[in-house]
Amino acid sequence: MNTDRIEKKILLRAPLKRVWRALSDSTEFGTWFGMRFDGPFAPGATIRAVIVPTSVNAEVASLQKKYEGTAFEITIEQMEPERLFSFRWHPGAVEPGVDCSVEPTTLVVFTLEEVANGVMLTLTESGFDQLPLARRARAFTSNEQGWSMQMKLIEAYVVKAP
Repeated sequence: MNTDRIEKKILLRAPLKRVWRALSDSTEFGTWFGMRFDGPFAPGATIRAVIVPTSVNAEVASLQKKYEGTAFEITIEQMEPERLFSFRWHPGAVEPGVDCSVEPTTLVVFTLEEVANGVMLTLTESGFDQLPLARRARAFTSNEQGWSMQMKLIEAYVVKAP
């Protein structure tokens, strides 16, 4: 089992431009993901965010509710229009009493590939093996489950909100 990398794929039956906008626009990303960002995404920018429950799925929103108002940061790495969006963050930064700011970040990469029936979205998050041993497995498991939910959220979002 790979403990350093999470990978998820989903076929989104939506136009490439729509999927790109859902990823690259900080307001749209926040709507489906469940965050409110304090500015636009741009390569090299560090953006502050707070967790706000997603408006896309009531069940996921109820799971996010206990973290509502929790603040964290992401640093945008790359934005290649309609192809790649990536950022760094501290996984598990919602754990009470844990200062993740002194830990290494993981790299989250979304890649888009136009296919016959829509867009193949591939998500990878890597760098878990660099995390402190005491948090590594918990952060990996939490994000592995979280990304499964997030892939369903972006799918619902791009299909319902063209």
